[in-house]
Parts: sequence; C-alpha cells; structure tokens
Amino acid sequence: MTGSFQPRCVLVTGGAGFIGSNFVHVVLREQPELKVINLDKLTYAGNLANLSSLAKDERHVFVRGDVADAPLVNRLLKEHRPDALIHFAAESHVDRSIHGPADFLHTNVQGTFTLLECARAHAQERGADGFRYLQVSTDEVYGSLQPDADPFTEQHRFEPNSPYSATKADRKSTRLNSSH
Repeated sequence: MTGSFQPRCVLVTGGAGFIGSNFVHVVLREQPELKVINLDKLTYAGNLANLSSLAKDERHVFVRGDVADAPLVNRLLKEHRPDALIHFAAESHVDRSIHGPADFLHTNVQGTFTLLECARAHAQERGADGFRYLQVSTDEVYGSLQPDADPFTEQHRFEPNSPYSATKADRKSTRLNSSH
C-alpha cells in the first residue's frame, strides 16, 4: 500500500487462505504501524497454520466468521474502524463450482454484496475521511486463454465459463466515500 493513502487499520477477508495469508504477512512486514483484522470462515481453503507466525503479533486480529454475516461484518467495522476492506474471501476451484454451485453463490455473490453494503454504510459514517474497498478476483472471469494469445488485461470482456468464474465476474475494485 503506497502513495498518499496510508491506512492505519485494514479488514482483510479470506486472510487464512494461500493468497490472503501471504498478503497479510507482507503488509504487516512492510507497514509496521498497520493493524490487520483478518476475517476467515476457515473452510477447505483457509488454514490457521498459514498465520501461525502471527499468533503473538498484537497487530493481527483473527476472527472466524462468514463474509455474508452482516451483523458480524458491521460489528468489526464499528469496533475497529478500518480505513480499508480488502476482500480475498471466495469459494474457488472450477470443479467444485460445477458439483456444488450453491456455496459459490453464497460466498462469492451474497458475501460480496453483504461486504459492499456494510462498507458503504461504514464509508458514509466516516464522512470525509474516505474509505477504500478492494475486490480481489481471478483471471478466469475473462474465459479461456489460447496458448498463443496475449495475456488478459482489465480491458478484456468478461467471458466466464463456469459457476466459479461467473460468481467472480461481479467483482470490481472501487473507492467508497461519503459522497457516493
């Protein structure tokens, strides 16, 4: 996190997963004044062992819970007053989405909607201070890439071809503040 935006506290969802936990480690190493509130449901992809080295670090607060649990998310936003929410949490893996799409709709769609609504209310409450919300997605929203094709960019059209990629295709990065 560089530039003029220097958060003091961030709420990270899915921070016990592979990518999320690596983000938490890096950001705490690079931002020694930062506090991270880490919300993870600890499903098949989350693993507390990924965070074991942070067990005694007071800057890291782990909360087991569901991103679709609005009362929990609102409580964390009110209690910790984070400057940003970084949303890694997701059901993943194409094969799992084909055999059981309901979990993907719950977490990737309903959970994302819940986070957006809670973040919007939090941003309005904060007023002019501003608040950042960052969605983390997957390249699979763009469809299949042919071996000789150029890499996808954010300008490519979404062409999801599985329940997993379709539930991730709603994700965009945005900045929330009281004027929206």
